Amino acid sequence: MGSPGLEGQDSEQMNVESLPRYHFRPPSNWMNDPNGLIQWKGTYHLFYQYNPNGPLWGTIHWGHARSRDLVHWEHLPVALAPTPGSPDEDGCFSGCTVDRDGVPVVIYTGVRGRDQLPCLAFGDDGLLRFRKHPSNPVIPSPPDDPSILMFRDHTVWHEGRAWYQAIGSGFRDRGGAALLYRSPDLERWEYLGPLCVGDSGTTEPVWTGLGWECPDFFQLGDRHALVVSAWDGAPLYPVYMTGEYRGHIFYPEVVHRLDFGCLYAPQSFRDERGRRVMFGWLREERSEDAQRRAGWSGAMSLPRVIESGPYGGLRAAPAPEVEALRRGSYSLREVPIPPSEPLVLPEGDSFELEAEIEPGEAGEVGLALRRSPAGEEETLITYSRSSALLSVDTRRSSLDPEAGGALRRERLELGPGEPLSLRAFVDRSVVELFADARACCAFRAYPSRSDSLGVRLFARGAPVLARRVSVWEMRP
Repeated sequence: MGSPGLEGQDSEQMNVESLPRYHFRPPSNWMNDPNGLIQWKGTYHLFYQYNPNGPLWGTIHWGHARSRDLVHWEHLPVALAPTPGSPDEDGCFSGCTVDRDGVPVVIYTGVRGRDQLPCLAFGDDGLLRFRKHPSNPVIPSPPDDPSILMFRDHTVWHEGRAWYQAIGSGFRDRGGAALLYRSPDLERWEYLGPLCVGDSGTTEPVWTGLGWECPDFFQLGDRHALVVSAWDGAPLYPVYMTGEYRGHIFYPEVVHRLDFGCLYAPQSFRDERGRRVMFGWLREERSEDAQRRAGWSGAMSLPRVIESGPYGGLRAAPAPEVEALRRGSYSLREVPIPPSEPLVLPEGDSFELEAEIEPGEAGEVGLALRRSPAGEEETLITYSRSSALLSVDTRRSSLDPEAGGALRRERLELGPGEPLSLRAFVDRSVVELFADARACCAFRAYPSRSDSLGVRLFARGAPVLARRVSVWEMRP
């Protein structure tokens, strides 16, 4: 099939270029959290934290793009910029967009000095111009509690005759929290108390940090879900909780990491087809000097459809629209893979791979990506049935000392006779891995060699059977 994703690139940048081809990103400079996700009159709108002045964090604006299909995006002018002398003069931080009687309303965190407070902006019918509320901030201060550690980021929904808002926060010595407010009109707010705090009442305890950033609260079927980004002075990972919402309090019953890689600050919305669609920020895992030299930082995840899963959990899978980017194909069926002979697949740096594997008696089964011919560089995805662990190892992804690397693990239990289903999206320095739609890991790899394009399926300890393997090149 050749080397996916190489057409039209400058010869000196070919293969070693890290810039993603089919994951959304601004043309240059810094990007982080997705914001204000909404489908407005048939068009998807993606706003995002953006620094128009350089490839590192600072002078945060709201960037803006739109799409008809979630995969082909048109860049639009900056939607929100700091206004000198106003409550957002030092930054327009994360928030959301809602439809108030046919008017798009943005709720975001305005930053001035040490103050981080909720502000409003009203969009025109095309979401191209926004007018900030003259009385910003609409909540003039956090609750009067000296133990509160943070107060920023917003999730807003309509319930009964009122609007509700949860703001990311945390209590010293107690842990993360989402603080609940109520309003008749999005402009006047009363504090009701915490929607949820820390890890209390969970059946699957996961460390959820000292504070919660970017809360996202929504209903799925007869249950509710709260997605937060765990923070302990620095970003950790996104966590989802599912459980019961009653009396304006959320009682979590299941807590789990949403993604065990570099994805952070995910936000979701309900589209016109009734789907819960989510995007997340894919952080860089290389040095700041490397980002500065590259002139850009950050990418957006592929759109993920979030659904209810088994045992009260959530399932996440790429939106079917992503398949429109496929071209060409390579497929195999019922191929045995002995430990001594990995299955060599078409090489490339921009492709999608699906594999269904029977682990059999093998100690491990795995996938090597972005591998140089002699293995000096490679990224390893490995599954061990005995330990029920899925591992992602980027410690040998690059010979460049500024590229970073880590070993990550997540528990993944397969039932008796259940095959391992892997779906990997490789996009130069970005990889998104989905395992049985139950474990997700987005991560970064920065090979330094132009020939680090190899792809292999391997077994250790005993043969495995690849029931099916499919590979597609991906269009930009």
